[in-house]
Amino acid sequence: MSNRGYEMEADMKARGGWQVSPADYVASRQPDYSVVSPQSCYVAMRDGCRLAVDFYIPQANSPEAVRPRFPTIMLFTPYYRRFKLRPGGSGEVNPNTGKFRDFFVPRGYAVVVVDVRGTGASFGTRDSFRSPKEREDSREIVDWVVSQSWSDGVVGATGVSYLGAASDFLASTGHPAVKAIAPLFSVWDTYADNYFPGGIQLKALTKVYDDLMIGLDHDRRDVLQQFSYFNNPDYEGPQPVDADPDGSLAREAVREHYGNFRQTDFMAEFTFREEGLPYDPDFSSASFSPYSVSGGVRPDVAVLSVSGWCDGAGYMNGAISRYLTLERNRRHLLLGPWDHGARIDVSPWRSSIEADFPLLGEVLRFFDTYLLGMDTGLAAEAPIHYFAMHAQEWRAADHWPPVETGRRYALSAGRRLAEPGAAGSDDVAGENEYKVDFSIGTGSGTRYERIAGIDSRSYYADWQGRTDRMLSYDSEPLDRQMELAGHGLADLWLASSEPDAALFIYLTEVLADGREHYVTEGLLRALHRKETPAPETYRTTWPFRSFTRADAKPLTPGRVERIRIPLLPVAWRFDAGSRIRLSIAGADADHCGQVPHGRPPLLRVLFGGDHASAIELPMIGIDGASS
Repeated sequence: MSNRGYEMEADMKARGGWQVSPADYVASRQPDYSVVSPQSCYVAMRDGCRLAVDFYIPQANSPEAVRPRFPTIMLFTPYYRRFKLRPGGSGEVNPNTGKFRDFFVPRGYAVVVVDVRGTGASFGTRDSFRSPKEREDSREIVDWVVSQSWSDGVVGATGVSYLGAASDFLASTGHPAVKAIAPLFSVWDTYADNYFPGGIQLKALTKVYDDLMIGLDHDRRDVLQQFSYFNNPDYEGPQPVDADPDGSLAREAVREHYGNFRQTDFMAEFTFREEGLPYDPDFSSASFSPYSVSGGVRPDVAVLSVSGWCDGAGYMNGAISRYLTLERNRRHLLLGPWDHGARIDVSPWRSSIEADFPLLGEVLRFFDTYLLGMDTGLAAEAPIHYFAMHAQEWRAADHWPPVETGRRYALSAGRRLAEPGAAGSDDVAGENEYKVDFSIGTGSGTRYERIAGIDSRSYYADWQGRTDRMLSYDSEPLDRQMELAGHGLADLWLASSEPDAALFIYLTEVLADGREHYVTEGLLRALHRKETPAPETYRTTWPFRSFTRADAKPLTPGRVERIRIPLLPVAWRFDAGSRIRLSIAGADADHCGQVPHGRPPLLRVLFGGDHASAIELPMIGIDGASS
């Protein structure tokens, strides 16, 4: 970390990393408006497809607050803009977007929620996950918005996950009305950030997401009962628009949705990144990934990227890549102790299960700055804020990675991680063998469940003892508290008995009393071990892989190769007296398929001499001295 970074951290520590905390900012922005029932209508697209749109216009609480026009916040969702309730029924009709409605409308923003093509009460069929057609639809919807009497001509977009990526796609259209986007917990690359992290398919995620979309798109209320967000027995399908009082148009739209793609069939087509479909060579994983169209984002669009340390398989990488790539834009990055959507605080030292950070307050300050043109003081804040778990403190930084120098632990004899500078840490050669066990898994309380729509409440609570079945290396007890911030990197020399392998790398803190805490992980299919320069549309600070067929290469059984595997980023404080554990496995049976099928490899991991395997960790002492 730079000296300026240390000075900034010390200066802001008492304020939790901010000069004006998000909580204080929200307190200064008391609501002046009320939320009233939305108006809704169909808006016809270029091909005649009609999309269902809800729009909420602020109603002033006093004469002083009356304004004729408002900036608009857009939300594009495949999860119903609004549910219809049975007569006498109750419940939140906007389980996916209601919190945005209730937070932003009272503070002077019009909120527009759209059922994307082929979903909800909208007509059409979906030909893809995040179809490029939706991108063009979003441009046309904004044309409609700015033509309304209540619009001031300025538009922003936000939302969690799918909705966050939709805001990326909207900005990429170059529409001049779009001035700010806040993609929350959303991907930059659907392949590597979501479905194929490290080139390994998340098999369980694909099936569960397919079930969810069948439940919604086909109005299968029996299927939706397995999803806690949508299992209200009073729900009666998508809410018809105002001009469809008997719901006949909505029912007609749902019948069209039976022609939608199926996620289980669709995602299996994309084993290699950016490889076209057999029937459409121009359509690949890039077609539904925001990085591929990021060149269309105008430089006057401000961007707030948000993710959490347990946000799926790589959404945090997506937030960081977006921040690094859009360097000509006014940009901000927020990384917290959260799962997907910040529903839960994932820190083992949390004070409450639910995340208590006022996330929408930070989004409000961002939109107030760039849509309303208010002097919020945001320009004086550091562009990056991240939360250090165990320290339980927010940090501010002016660049990513926040820690530029690291600590290298060498794999050594006795399955040790040798302390930096320790005698013999790199010069005593040897190796360890590990027979991959395809039954090993990480359980059901992991970073992967929430992105599949599962209502997880605790994270890695059953981690104790799991690494005993892996090839593990432990450091000596730390002589002081150390703080990790950024991407660790496993730098391994290894050989496999098979021409492919799945490599799972886990970082654990073993406390002095023997308790174990999962810290983070990295995964890579050995077939994709070749590193390539990151393109301009996809900047990283960790080793980049293309995951293309052209760069994929089987291993030569028995041949020793160097493979570098980045860990997912995290900020974590290790206690004095704790040991750092690096563990290597070849399977996660709870989430990923076998590699290679039915042929568990025998791995040889080399250390010392010319094959000095190590783990590099961006760590500093808590007194600020790099080590």
